[in-house]
Amino acid sequence: MAQQSINIGTSANDGTGDPLRTAFDKINDNFSELYGSSAEANDLLEDTTPQLGGDLDVNGKRITSARSNEDIILLPNGTGGVLASAVRIAGTTLSSDDSSSITIAEAFQVNGATNIDGAVTATSTVAVTGATTLSSTLAVSGATTLTTTNIDNINIFDNSITSDSNADINITPGGTGNLVLGALTLNGTAISASDSTLIQLNEAVNVSGATSLASTLAVTGATTLSSTLAVTGAATFSGTAVIDNITINDETISTSSNSDLVLSPGGTGDVVISALRVNGTTLDSSDSSAVQINEATEIDGTLTVTGTATTAAINATGNVTVSGDISTGTLSIGDLNITADGTITTDTNGDFVVDPAGTGAIVLTGNITHTGTQTTTGQLNVDNLRMDGGVISSTSGSITLTPASGQNVVVSAGALLTAQEVQANFGEFTNLRSDVIRSDTSNGSLSIQSQGTGTVQIGQTEFSSSASTITGMVTNGNIAINANGTGVITTASQLTLTGSFLPAIHTFTATDSVTITEHAGRTLLLGEVGGNALVTLTLPAATGSGATYKFIVSVANTSNYVIKVADASDTIDGIMLYLDEDGTAVTAFPTVAASDTITLNGGTTGGIIGDYLELVDIATDQYHVRGTMRVAAGANPATPFSATVS
Repeated sequence: MAQQSINIGTSANDGTGDPLRTAFDKINDNFSELYGSSAEANDLLEDTTPQLGGDLDVNGKRITSARSNEDIILLPNGTGGVLASAVRIAGTTLSSDDSSSITIAEAFQVNGATNIDGAVTATSTVAVTGATTLSSTLAVSGATTLTTTNIDNINIFDNSITSDSNADINITPGGTGNLVLGALTLNGTAISASDSTLIQLNEAVNVSGATSLASTLAVTGATTLSSTLAVTGAATFSGTAVIDNITINDETISTSSNSDLVLSPGGTGDVVISALRVNGTTLDSSDSSAVQINEATEIDGTLTVTGTATTAAINATGNVTVSGDISTGTLSIGDLNITADGTITTDTNGDFVVDPAGTGAIVLTGNITHTGTQTTTGQLNVDNLRMDGGVISSTSGSITLTPASGQNVVVSAGALLTAQEVQANFGEFTNLRSDVIRSDTSNGSLSIQSQGTGTVQIGQTEFSSSASTITGMVTNGNIAINANGTGVITTASQLTLTGSFLPAIHTFTATDSVTITEHAGRTLLLGEVGGNALVTLTLPAATGSGATYKFIVSVANTSNYVIKVADASDTIDGIMLYLDEDGTAVTAFPTVAASDTITLNGGTTGGIIGDYLELVDIATDQYHVRGTMRVAAGANPATPFSATVS
């Protein structure tokens, strides 16, 4: 029966709840459900499979789950375990709660790897179908029958003991015990026969290390040694002996085809053949007598003689090095002849060539007396003076030409002198030719004067003092006059141009400083490439220089062209005219006393392509401005003048 609840009404004594009889009837039914009809108050009746919670049921003596294929988990709290009789389960550990052994009374099968840390006593057969790992000693006191066994890397199967790939098999007897294999006894590195008979090797033997024999070695077949054979006693060989490429037969020692025969004594020992001794690369006689070479001798390499050598004619095809003196008549080396008086001559019409190797030099420490013509190909250095090709230069310091008293330094006609700078007082120039003539004084002016009614001619340009004219002497040639540094070219009287005057163009594409040298008198274009980046141009301080700066807009800029003074004491004075393209009305904006900045925003203050303004340095701290701007339809003109510096 399901649990019954008592209706207690909405509020106290409102008459909406269960009557008392009905309420107590529900209470009795609930108690009857709980206690049942037996005398035991804690008996659970009527429901033979009561719910323990969720899908877990009690059915008879079983606890069952209503969920298919799911585990029933007993999970104690903290360090508690699950206790079944005297067997305790704590995590993955199974132990006895009363400290007695756990007895498994039936067959025990382990399908996975088993680790046993303590001793295992098996009174019956142990059948292991999977891998078994022992972390302690396995002691077997009785007979043991194993089919296939793997211990570490050792496999025991039928009559074979094998190891894993490339692994050694180590068999170590205890204490002073030996390893006995049949009648063969192994004790350390010693092999002996336990029955004292001979040990026979019936197959080929390959010994790769050194072998020491304390008794007689009788070899009836061929023997191949891949290592050293050391014989301390007498050795007798009959027949032919072959050692690597060396063949010994009777009294002959030979090598295989094209192989060297090397005799190498130990330590400081020598190779002695009869009385001839060879020590390293030294050949001498062991009885101190002279070494005689009775046949023709050919030496292809260098021959070094440190003592006295008495010879007939020597024909040497290689190098000959003599570290001592040579006493001879005329020494002939190729086409070169050296006589006793120190004269070196060559054969008829032969050259005398001295050619040191690499970076070596020909060094002569005494005086040189030379007669005849000297021809030098390449560079000639005399102290700090260098002559190379057609160039005379100094490696350090100046070049001084000093003729004898009363004589001149003569440069032949048609010669051209070029230099970065010539510092001298010249009495006379028949012709003076230079790419540039400039003042040597920093920021100084340049003065060129002719005498009397003569003219000054520079390059292809003629200056006539009588006519006050400059004439180019080459058809369609340009005339260039340059001053040094910030120096200027000035005229003391009126300058009349009969032809055109062509000012240079400079384009401002980014913020910059305006200078007299670079920008005055030029046509200055306001041409910021994208027309959307601020360009600020700063004028030099006004000094009354008369410098004129004419700006023309070549690219409209909506992010402003700003022209301002650099010195806070400078001001700009003048007027700007604006054409309003809406009604073609003209508006003028004058400066005020503090005006020092002009802004062209491409709109209300002008800056359309073709707009222009001109600034003139008229006095100290004062610029004059005039210009003409346009404002496109849809906007009204506004003043471009402001005070942002002062």
